[in-house]
Amino acid sequence: MTSSSSPSRKALSKIACNRLQKELAEWQLNPPAGFKHKVSDNLQRWVIEVTGAAGTLYAGETYQLQVDFPEHYPMEAPQICEL
Repeated sequence: MTSSSSPSRKALSKIACNRLQKELAEWQLNPPAGFKHKVSDNLQRWVIEVTGAAGTLYAGETYQLQVDFPEHYPMEAPQICEL
């Protein structure tokens, strides 16, 4: 679990790794409506596509979010930014 674009980020703890593997498996079986996980080999960084909900100002729009999980997830919150 390393990232070449963020050398200061520490590898996931065993607890964080197990938790993220479980959450990813659940996501793949039953993804939330309007959300897609872009598959990669980096468990510590997820790229999510979000589709704007119908009937809202964001309908028809698609946004990409990058979610970076810290070493001690879930005790520390992930960082999220729009790509």
